Amino acid sequence: MKSRTWMWMIAVYLFATLAMPVWTAAQEQQQQNKNRLRYVVTDLGTLGGTFAAAEGLNNRGWVEGLSTLAGDQSQHAFVWRNGVMSDLGTLGGPNSNAYYSPNERGEITGNAETLTLDPLGEDTCGYGDHLVCLPFVWQAGVMTPLPTTLGGNNGYAHGINNRGQIVGSAENATHDPTCTPPQVLDFVPLIWEPKQGQFKITQLLLLSGDTVGDALWINDNGQAVGITGSCTTNVHAALWQDGTVSDLGNLGGTMNNIPFAINNHGEVVGSSDLPGDANFHAFLWQHGVMSDLGTLPGDVSSVAYGITNEGQTVGTSYDVSGNPRAFLLQRGVMTDLNTLIPSGSPLLLLDGNAINSGGEIVGDALQVSSGEVHAYLASPCSGRCEDGAEGTPAAGSATGERPKITLPENVRNLLRQQQARRYHIAGLPGAPRD
Repeated sequence: MKSRTWMWMIAVYLFATLAMPVWTAAQEQQQQNKNRLRYVVTDLGTLGGTFAAAEGLNNRGWVEGLSTLAGDQSQHAFVWRNGVMSDLGTLGGPNSNAYYSPNERGEITGNAETLTLDPLGEDTCGYGDHLVCLPFVWQAGVMTPLPTTLGGNNGYAHGINNRGQIVGSAENATHDPTCTPPQVLDFVPLIWEPKQGQFKITQLLLLSGDTVGDALWINDNGQAVGITGSCTTNVHAALWQDGTVSDLGNLGGTMNNIPFAINNHGEVVGSSDLPGDANFHAFLWQHGVMSDLGTLPGDVSSVAYGITNEGQTVGTSYDVSGNPRAFLLQRGVMTDLNTLIPSGSPLLLLDGNAINSGGEIVGDALQVSSGEVHAYLASPCSGRCEDGAEGTPAAGSATGERPKITLPENVRNLLRQQQARRYHIAGLPGAPRD
């Protein structure tokens, strides 16, 4: 009897021991599903046209970007606040754009055409009309051109930090025969710094042997990132700090090594070509090392556009045909943002262009029913998302499976044009090959 009792006790113990990991794993999976971040998506619309992209946002929920007007013949920068999208206008010409984020003071930077034809036939804003393109800062309803006093005709403004420092580039007077027409002049990276109601221009150094450059983003500590190179080849990812410039390296390619954002910890994200320069991957640079962030499953290329101080990163992943999908990367895991929104969403999220400290994400999305591309805002929601169901299944799988859709050719062309303008600002080759 005693022997059978011990055997029964041992059997119960073994069963409990074997069952415990299964129970624990199940509990962990339930907890992960419960804690899994979900988003509710807001369609921000357009300024009347069929294309809009949200490019940046601040921690106050201000969203900036660009949109075509009715008829799709011109494009303007916009700001979206409290549910209303407002046209920022231009500097007299037909087009303007804004590619980065507002600072917490509500200042927005971008680029706008004037009505003056470029005397050298350049097309810096990239709209094909060859009008002079000037950098601007917008505040309290007023768009003000930034000075470009280096001898050229055009300039470009990119990131602005909370101290009001703006980075970008301006042309100098050097005619460069290596530039691909219509580009004629060299351009150099610089910082505009507000001083007693005006802006002081500081030209940034180029990496050794390079002749042109463009600064793209600046953090609140004054660290800036961008690119330097020649007018046609050898694009280097650059970091400027304390009056020096350093090369961030690459993932093996010689072209298109572009840092798009730097947080206040000095962590940098962007994209870099792989060996052979056929594809490119998103990267994270920290502690002097550039790491390959990879792509979403089944894709071949990617780019990272934004990073928070907590390390959350957003960007875009591309399949072999160039179809894009927005991603969120956190704790080392890259996830298709479309799998984190409620099922049945009318929008397919194409690009993740920026993220703020509250985890809100902006970009551009395909409105599936109409084929139009609209700006979107994705906001974290805890537990219950917009369709009101606890733990609602997302619009895809947790493994990042792409929703089964191929973009219409006209939409892909619009995205290519927009992407080319984003990269054109540097005057260097580099629009992702899709």
